[in-house]
Amino acid sequence: MKLLVGLGNPGNKYAETRHNIGFRFVDLLAKSEGLRFTAAPRFHAETASWESSAGRILLIKPQTFMNNSGEAVGALARFYQIDEQDIIVVYDDLDLPAGKLRIKKGGGHGGHNGLRSIHAHLPTADYVRVKIGIGRPPHGDITPWVLGKACEGDRADEARIFAALMNELVTLLSGQTDTAANRIHLALNSGKEQDVRRKV
Repeated sequence: MKLLVGLGNPGNKYAETRHNIGFRFVDLLAKSEGLRFTAAPRFHAETASWESSAGRILLIKPQTFMNNSGEAVGALARFYQIDEQDIIVVYDDLDLPAGKLRIKKGGGHGGHNGLRSIHAHLPTADYVRVKIGIGRPPHGDITPWVLGKACEGDRADEARIFAALMNELVTLLSGQTDTAANRIHLALNSGKEQDVRRKV
C-alpha cells in the first residue's frame, strides 16, 4: 500500500486558499473515483481507500492544521508499515510560479511548515513531493498570500495542473517518478503552446 497525502488546513474557512491546494487535489481524485473520505480520529486525519491499477492507495487529509501535518502522516505510515519511498505528498510551493509543477524524491522542507512537520515524524525524508506553484506575493508578509484565495487565472492554472497530474498519477504511484514528471512537463508546456496559438 502507498500513502497519497494532500496538505491543507481543515474547515470551510480555508477550503479555497492557496495553502489548501493539496486538499483540493485529493478531493478531486476522490470525486473522480467515487471515493468518500471518512474521519480517522485515531490518526488525526480523514482517509479514503482507492484500489487503483498501481495497487491500494490510501488518500490522506491531515486534520491537525498544516504545521502539524506530520502527526497524521507519521502515525499512518507506522500503523500500515509504509516505507517513506511509498509516500507521495501534494502541496503548495511559494518558490514555483503559479501554473508550474515539480516532482522530486527526497530533499529538504524548503521552509514549508507542513513538510517540516512531516520530516519530524518520519525516519527519513525520502518521500516523493509533488510541488504545485502558487508564486510569492509581490511584497510583504507571505501569510495573507498563502491563506488568501487564488485569482481566477491562478485557479485556471490549477485546473490544468490537476488534469495533467491526474493523467499520470498511476505512473507516479507505480514508482516511475521521472517518467511521470517528464510527461506532465510536456503536457503542461504543449497546453501553453496551444493557448498561444488560439490567441493568435
